Amino acid sequence: MYPYRIEIKWALIFSLMTIVWMFIEKLIGLHSTHIDKHPIYTNLILLPTIIIYVLALKNKNKIAYHDMMTFKEGFISGLIMTFIILILTPLIQFIITNWISPEYFSNMIKYSVEKGYMTQTGAETYFNLKSYLIQMMLGTIGMGTLLSALTAYFLRNKKTHDL
Repeated sequence: MYPYRIEIKWALIFSLMTIVWMFIEKLIGLHSTHIDKHPIYTNLILLPTIIIYVLALKNKNKIAYHDMMTFKEGFISGLIMTFIILILTPLIQFIITNWISPEYFSNMIKYSVEKGYMTQTGAETYFNLKSYLIQMMLGTIGMGTLLSALTAYFLRNKKTHDL
């Protein structure tokens, strides 16, 4: 009845995780007092991202394919989940930018200029909603495709010989 319900469920879980992650970043000061450490710790979001993709494809394998999922089926399922996340990206970024951390861009601009990492114009061009939407969408496509392929490869049924 709902052929993509598993992908939708996990895309929503991923979206919620992203919002919670950004809330935690703000809470511990990575968007303000400890902004200098933000580039290091923000990348740790890859850990729950990988876990979510693995759990999503394991869920799809068990429910839809009865533990007989091929690489192609797993990869397509991962890509569908990635596409749904991509559609949700503007909403996620809107929530982060407007409700969770509205001062993030101004803080990053100020920090980058004060440290001499960027000019004022360069920082304003880089740290804004439009730029972050583009970065988030490109990152979603790239990382989602890579994780879909890797996860599908390791979770595929080896008896199917499709890869």
